[in-house]
Amino acid sequence: MSQPELPNSTAEVEVERPVVVVVEEEAKQGKGTWKHAAFHMATTIATPAAYAPLPFALASLGWPLGVSGLVAATLATWYSSFLIASLWNWDGKKHVTYRHLAHSIFGFWGYWSIAFFQQVASVGNNIAIHIAAGSSLKAVYKYYDKDGGLTLQHFIIFFGAFELLLSQLPDIHSLRWVNALCTFSTIGFAGTTIGVTIYNGKKIDRKSVSYRLDGSSSSKAFRAFNALGAIAFSFGDAMLPEIQNTVREPAKKNMYKGVSAAYAVIVLSYWQLAFTGYWAFGSQVQPYILSSLTVPQWTIVMANLFAVIQISGCFQIYCRPTYAYFDERLLSRKTTNNFTSRNNLIRLVFTSMYMVLITLVAAAMPFFGDFVSICGAIGFTPLDFVFPALAYLKARRRPQNTKIYLSLLLLNFAIVVWFSSVAVLGCIGAVKFIVEDVKTYKFFHDM
Repeated sequence: MSQPELPNSTAEVEVERPVVVVVEEEAKQGKGTWKHAAFHMATTIATPAAYAPLPFALASLGWPLGVSGLVAATLATWYSSFLIASLWNWDGKKHVTYRHLAHSIFGFWGYWSIAFFQQVASVGNNIAIHIAAGSSLKAVYKYYDKDGGLTLQHFIIFFGAFELLLSQLPDIHSLRWVNALCTFSTIGFAGTTIGVTIYNGKKIDRKSVSYRLDGSSSSKAFRAFNALGAIAFSFGDAMLPEIQNTVREPAKKNMYKGVSAAYAVIVLSYWQLAFTGYWAFGSQVQPYILSSLTVPQWTIVMANLFAVIQISGCFQIYCRPTYAYFDERLLSRKTTNNFTSRNNLIRLVFTSMYMVLITLVAAAMPFFGDFVSICGAIGFTPLDFVFPALAYLKARRRPQNTKIYLSLLLLNFAIVVWFSSVAVLGCIGAVKFIVEDVKTYKFFHDM
């Protein structure tokens, strides 16, 4: 893909920045390679909690709409990732967070809009994957002790305690080896789950598998809306500028390579699992694909362990916008050492508060599929589809070739219109199903 043409910094007017302090980690020169960028991106996007619901999303849309929606979302977010990476220093300054990049282009409202959507995406994502991690841990536990008395809520708490320990690491770059392990776990999860799915699919009487969209017209429409939100969630990456800040110069070139490598992993895992999962179980596939698998059990246990390892890294990446907000306001800047006793104590307090909140919500309302959809609709769709297209159109210099300009204008405008509609429809579908689930299940229900 050709690199987008960017404006000269001299052509832009300096605007007043919000009164925030950029943490010292952000001001440092990035040290990571394009491989580290790929690890971070693959960890944030290609998490089992993101692509395990894809077969269910396809089942809610049917083959034609499901396949076309999945392919379109893949290409659109790949393109959008290149746009965001190209805006790294579009005005001659490094914009080390998504919020500061938005402010440099859209001003005050850009900063706070992105801050809001990023918090919705990160908090919603972590609730969803927290539920997924607890479900996987419980599945492993039940394999070894079928009559054990521990519930889903116990494993959600255990996972939260582990994440609290990882939360004491200061920044994203300090997670690079954790995320390298998580990337390999992504491949392990995908390979294991795809293989077991095909095995289960062959064991089933194929004549009993139906691909029909059952129900009334309204129920089918709401399921389709919900599925659009789930697909948007599966490509969520609300942290690309923060990841690019960890990469050494030339940051743009390294980020382009990292994005391409990460999407190679995504295509190989997402598409294969989505298609094989829907083929194997048809319209009866569960929102979390592992729940549909039955044999052989030891491979299902292995897939669940891969899922927990990968989710542990993804969870940390999405904590960081919230942690950065507190870091900017609470941690001392009087020393270059981030590991002072005072800073450590403050970080422990606010990370503990965050983890208690996420754990409590996940344990109280373990409706995994619904959180996936509403998080994708409200949080990730604006960040991953709408904002990149609008930001590039506003920040870029108009090319002399009119045909190229009109093509880019049409493409970006189409992405903005379509995925804005997806955000609205996905939110409607997700809210409807959350309301229904709350009526059906009690709080702290052991799913």
